Amino acid sequence: MLQAGWLRGYAALALLLVAQVVAAFEPITVGLAIGAASAITGYLTYDDIYCRFAECCREERPLNASALKLDLEKKLFGQHLATEVILKALTGFRNNKNPKKPLTLSLHGWAGTGKNFVSQIVAENLHPKGLKSNFVHLFVSTLHFPHKQKIKLYQGQLQKWIRGNVSACANSVFIFDEMDKLHPGIIDAIKPFLDYYEQVDGVSYRKAIFIFLSNAGGDLITKTALDFWRAGRKREDIQLKDLEPVLSVGVFNNKHSGLWHSGLIDKNLIDYFIPFLPLEYRHVKMCVRAEMRARGSAVDEDIVSSVADEMTFFPKDEKIYSDKGCKTVQSRLDFH
Repeated sequence: MLQAGWLRGYAALALLLVAQVVAAFEPITVGLAIGAASAITGYLTYDDIYCRFAECCREERPLNASALKLDLEKKLFGQHLATEVILKALTGFRNNKNPKKPLTLSLHGWAGTGKNFVSQIVAENLHPKGLKSNFVHLFVSTLHFPHKQKIKLYQGQLQKWIRGNVSACANSVFIFDEMDKLHPGIIDAIKPFLDYYEQVDGVSYRKAIFIFLSNAGGDLITKTALDFWRAGRKREDIQLKDLEPVLSVGVFNNKHSGLWHSGLIDKNLIDYFIPFLPLEYRHVKMCVRAEMRARGSAVDEDIVSSVADEMTFFPKDEKIYSDKGCKTVQSRLDFH
């Protein structure tokens, strides 16, 4: 008995090593190796082994809400609304076994407030490889859709890309950066995919996630934050209801937004408009400390203050908010 058990273990280990090598070439060979191992051990399956060496789309993979919450709280500064809404939206969506439509989030605020950072955190919590995952797709307006005269071509390409990737992985994530620079009309090509359809041409998009990032609406968000500050109220008192209605209308009517007069807004297909508040001096210092820790350096408060003091702030009289958020913290820290 001991010898038989030892042989099964040895065979399994050997075939695991073989599978690891051939996984880099093609899955059929891996399947044959795993099939042989399964016959010997009675435990191994194709998915169990192949997915250890190649990225697999696991629809049943649960979202670790606690890990997401911790990431947002530790890495995102000054954004209580974004932290709260994103956590609730993703947790609720992923816990729903039968969502009626894809989750669609639109993130708004000035540069450097954390929109791209949040999309990275979300991607990492949904797929282990994050932005490098085969199931996370990033579109940058100025890179992927630069020419106004090619809108029809872009619309067709975008539909094909999304259809193909959702067919391969129902849990695909699509991130659209620089929505404020996207030519109006392009994004409406994906309207059918975001609607309440069970299937579109035989493909269900209900488990996919779409995230839009935009500077549009930054002025409206800043005005609200400034009004609260001047009234002596805490920024943490700002609620989603104070911003979301005016934000959706403002973006819809903004000719410099990719969502200008978009059917996505008109048909209420965007689930949440998430405001990113302008960052104060104390938040910039938090960003500097976080960057120093990420570099493996000890936190030097003199350097933290020095970097923060180099930033410029607005409005002209009060100088409350960093005009670049934390966007230039990394480059400025290089000089210290």
